[in-house]
Order: sequence, then structure tokens, then C-alpha cells
Amino acid sequence: MNNYVIITDSTTDLPQNKATEWSIEIIPYIFNLDGKEYYNYLDWRDLSVTNFYGALRAGKTGSTTQVNQFRYMEIWEPFLQEGKDVLYMCLSSALSKSYDQSMLAARELREKFPDRKIITIDTKSASLAQGMLAYYAAKGRDEGKNIDELAAYLEGLIPNLHHWIMADDLHHLRRGGRVSGAAAFVGTMLSVKPMLHVTKEGKLTPMHKARGHNKALEFMVEQLTAHEMNPGNQPLFISHSDAPDLAEQLKNLIIAKHGKHEFIINEIGPVIGAHTGPGTIALFFLGNERRG
Repeated sequence: MNNYVIITDSTTDLPQNKATEWSIEIIPYIFNLDGKEYYNYLDWRDLSVTNFYGALRAGKTGSTTQVNQFRYMEIWEPFLQEGKDVLYMCLSSALSKSYDQSMLAARELREKFPDRKIITIDTKSASLAQGMLAYYAAKGRDEGKNIDELAAYLEGLIPNLHHWIMADDLHHLRRGGRVSGAAAFVGTMLSVKPMLHVTKEGKLTPMHKARGHNKALEFMVEQLTAHEMNPGNQPLFISHSDAPDLAEQLKNLIIAKHGKHEFIINEIGPVIGAHTGPGTIALFFLGNERRG
């Protein structure tokens, strides 16, 4: 029996029941709303996503706080004390400095527990793409892979984790430096929906501009058609920020084009949502190698 634990972050945006079913341990990241600090649990026990996005729409500002090495040590150490190894999958290092902190924590704990393995993986991913990697991690573990085999397997998948994202409100991206103030104003006035993806280095970058929701969703389906590996034989992951109707519309467009898939659909949590804003929708799948 493999004696290790798989740990990742709440930035996976997984449904809590899936994390439980797959025996994935979750580190809740921290976010701030209107000057108050909350934990981003997968079940949103501190603050519901409905209330969070409602506050953003009302003009309140959300922000995030980096996880420090001591928080990682606090969570990992009990497993190490039990004699378990740790495999940790972190939010993209290009989007957060938390991965650097996890490396510091791993270095200290390796000195304290020299007989244990601590493997940290930069997923170069976010939201349900990171959740998708957790799915394959659980699958690999259950197939009998040891911790080193599993880490190598996951590292091989990371370049193929596609993220295709539509941001509804350009002002949140402007605040994060992704688009200029002028572009945000003009884009919002013209109902332009920026289409973004995450590069193989884990950076968020604009790829296309779609006029309106329908064109944006059609573009996402086109990317699935062009890039999907093993069509029809993999689960597809859709995340959204308080936009369930768009998620259902995207699902139906995919079924009409590609037939039935297994879908995992969930809300984007506040840590990711603080940067993308309400009305965002994203499609994740395994495909050919991501662009740089």
C-alpha cells in the first residue's frame, strides 16, 4: 500500500465532495473582502461564493494573501509524524509566490524528517485545471503508483493541461495589470469578452477577443475541437464565477459538437475569483502541448 498523502490548495476550485471522494487534502488559501480576512474552504464555510460575488458586483474589492512556509509546515508535519510521505501540488508559480514558500517549508521539514519524502510540484495551472491534476493524481495513486512514479506521471501531464477562460468584466483584469484601463473601458462598452489561456510556463495571457457570450463560448468549443487528446475519453472540467447558466450553455454546446462526456462543473472560489471577477467561465481539458 502506498504510504503517502496527496495535498493541494483550495485554488483547485474542486467540489468538496470530489476532494473527499478522491482522498485529496486541501490547504485553504486566504482572501480579503472589504478589509476582512476569510479562508477559501472548498465548502465556502467562511463566506459563500454567492455573497462574495454579490459584494464584488456592489463595488467591494477582493484581494488575496500569500501562504507562508509556516502554514505549509503546520499542515504537512502531522502527516510526516505519522510516517507518511507528502506529495504537494501548488498553484502556478507564475501566478503566486506560494510555491516558493512551499519549497522553503519542504527544505526545513526534510531536515527534520530525513526518512520521509516531500515532493512539491508546480502545477503551472489554476482553478479546475489544478483540480483536474488532482483527479489524475488520485487515479494514479489508486492504480498503485508509488510517490516517485506519481510525481513523474503528473509532471508529464502538466504541459497538456489546457485552460480556456472568458472574463466577463475587464476591470478586474485591469486591476491585476492584465489589460490597460482604456482597453477595459472600450471592451466593456463594446461587450468584448477577452479569451485567455494559461501558457506552459503557467502565465495567464490574452489570446482572442470575442463579441458577446455566445461567440466566446463557441471559441472555447473550437479550442477543445482543435486540441483535445483522446476525444470523448476524458472528463471535462468547467468552472464559473456565479454564472451557472453560461456553464450549462457551454456544456450543451460541447455535447452537441462532441457527444456526451463526463463533466465536473463548479464555482470559481474567491481566491481565483478576486482576480477574474464575476461572470467568468473556463474550460479545462487534456490536449496537445500548451503554447508558450
